[in-house]
Order: sequence, then C-alpha cells, then structure tokens
Amino acid sequence: MSKTLFRTRIKFCGMTRAGDVRLASELGVDAVGFVFAEGSPRRLQPEEARAMRNAMEPLVDAVALFKDNPADEVRAVLKQVRPSLLQFHGSEDDVFCKSFGVPYIKGIPMRGLDPAQRAQHAIQLLMKYPAASAFLFDGHAEGQQGGTGEVFDWSTIPTGLGKPFVLAGGLRPDNVFDAVISTLPWGVDVASGIESAPGIKDGDKMRRFVEEVRRADCHPD
Repeated sequence: MSKTLFRTRIKFCGMTRAGDVRLASELGVDAVGFVFAEGSPRRLQPEEARAMRNAMEPLVDAVALFKDNPADEVRAVLKQVRPSLLQFHGSEDDVFCKSFGVPYIKGIPMRGLDPAQRAQHAIQLLMKYPAASAFLFDGHAEGQQGGTGEVFDWSTIPTGLGKPFVLAGGLRPDNVFDAVISTLPWGVDVASGIESAPGIKDGDKMRRFVEEVRRADCHPD
C-alpha cells in the first residue's frame, strides 16, 4: 500500500502517569495503551487506568493490553476503563478475544521467525484469529513479555494478511522514520523507546517520535 493513501497511526503504550497521557493527546497520537499483563513493570490496576483515562482528550482511543489474564480481570477493566480496543499478547484464542464484544488486536511475537515462512505464517494467523481487527508484530520471542525494546527483522513481516498491521519492537525516535519507510505499517506502537524508565515517559522523546513518524508520512515514495 502506498503511503500517500493514509497517515501512519501512532500508539503510545505502557502509560502510568496522567501527565504523560495528556501530553500524548496534545501531540496528536491516535491511541494510548494501558497494560494489565501480569509481570509487566508497567502494569496498572483498573482504578489507576480509569483515573488516567480521564486525562485523555476526545478522539484518542484507550487500548487495554492483556497477556493470559482471566476473563473476570478483562471484564473488570472493561467496566472501569471503557477501552475502545483490546490487545492480547498471550495464548488467548479467537473465541476468547472476541467474547468481550470489543474490537481486538492480536500481538504476534516475531523474534526468530524465518523470512521464508512469511506466507505460511500469514495463513496461520488468519485461520487462528479471523475476528482480529489487526495484528501487532512485536520484537519479543514466543512466551516472553512485550515491551523489551528489541527490534526484529522487518523482512519477516507476513504479507497477504488483508488486514492492517501495527509495527512494534524497539522503535525509537531515531529509527521509526526508517521503520515506517521500510514496512508501510498501518500504525506504530512504542513503549520503552519514549521512556526514561519503565512506565515513565520522556516528553522530548515523545515529541521527536511523533515528528519522525510525520516526516516519514511526508517522504516522497
């Protein structure tokens, strides 16, 4: 798909402070992510995320991220936070992911995938997650937590998905321009690349990240 047909969406993930959420909204990001995955240094309780959601400006999506959370925990987040999109990074199947009545993105670990397996990988994803609104390709290996800040081989991104994909994994202000130009993603997702510490966002990095994505969008084909 040509870049001239759309702009690259931006999601800032792992938000833990209302001020960072407010700045993200002011910078024009499309979505902010709240993490509820067990073991994540950015994990929130639903009440904490609800308070930060109130700092969001209109037309910014709230995304709730899970990794093998029980269904009752997901429902508690839905009640408290009212996310417009869910993101699953564990062994959840399509039936589970779509059972909450909210559109979902399925996170896919990409580290170690052979580029020659791209077409087969795409077929497998479409068969396993037919209800997914999009796929998010991340730089961690199977079974690991996301948000590791590791870049994966972009040539392994499956082709022929017929659905939007979001690029994640080690994106930073100094490499997101090349990432967008190289892969033409529907969106980009960043956590550690705009932080001074896990969950603590750096305002200057946030601004530069957005600037670099927009520069890539304006770059001639």
